[in-house]
Amino acid sequence: MGLNIPSALTQVLLIEDTSQIGYARRTAQQFSERLGFDETDAGRVALVATELASNILKHATHGELHLRAIGNGGVELIAIDRGQGFDINRGLVDGHSTTGTQGIGLGAISRLAQVFDVHADQRGTAVLARLTPRSATATDIRYGVSQHSLHDDPHCGDAWHLAIEPDRFSVMMADGLGHGEHAERAARAGEAVFAENAFIDATVLMSDMHAGMNGTRGGAMAVAQYDVLADNLRFTGVGNIGASLIGPGTSRGLASHPGIVGVQFRKVHPFDYAQVAGQLLILFSDGLQSRWNLSDYPGLVHRHPALIAAILHRDFCRGRDDVTVFVIALEAIDG
Repeated sequence: MGLNIPSALTQVLLIEDTSQIGYARRTAQQFSERLGFDETDAGRVALVATELASNILKHATHGELHLRAIGNGGVELIAIDRGQGFDINRGLVDGHSTTGTQGIGLGAISRLAQVFDVHADQRGTAVLARLTPRSATATDIRYGVSQHSLHDDPHCGDAWHLAIEPDRFSVMMADGLGHGEHAERAARAGEAVFAENAFIDATVLMSDMHAGMNGTRGGAMAVAQYDVLADNLRFTGVGNIGASLIGPGTSRGLASHPGIVGVQFRKVHPFDYAQVAGQLLILFSDGLQSRWNLSDYPGLVHRHPALIAAILHRDFCRGRDDVTVFVIALEAIDG
């Protein structure tokens, strides 16, 4: 049995004063309850949200709390700021504080969350917590996505979709031309076709998405299919969806074909990349600057993909278009 994780915007909560801590707590609790968390488990999410928001004000004076569902019944919270950072190892010790408080925040979060990770440097700090209900048996899916519409428009011209089966996954990203409602319609039309047959031959899949997007304004499209047993990544792209493979000390861009899916399109051929186990695949729409390099962030490549996506968005968002950053580890994955 497979798992399909559909496109969804990242919910962003501004944390700039103490009054917003309570709002973040209530929002996170209600969000988790909608996902099926019971009162006790939703209370854990609320406590984590409170600690994350409080830490932002303590260490950076302002920042954001990002909230999203992760597709396996769990909820993800990321606190991200542009403060001066701090010593992560010391910060995890209960009782340590640089602000005169009790210093229980990070230690409490690491115990409450099933998945916990942190990255801090001179650019700022990002703290990840993923929580699932106590009764859940799902393992963590090592992917992350940060998706935002221009000016918080309810319509987003970007779309993505992750399909998972035992020992393989397939992911797409679309960027409808322009932004707003018509761009969203184009991108979502492509996503709908992808969700029906995510693992078919990539050339056929791209042609099917082209047909499905006919009548819309069209857009850029990329599909990446990873086979764990063959240790092969097949990438098929049309237009300006950015794609990179990041390995130990290496980074390579993945080639796309020219065209507009749904409007002007010729049959395309996929590119195969072998022996990529352990590397990261990063897909991003053109709302993100392309001149980023993970080697400029010592240790970040080893952090959770969700932290990488959030930090790239923080530091390289152009601010004049919808933007999506998707990061996934190429490794064994449960369906």
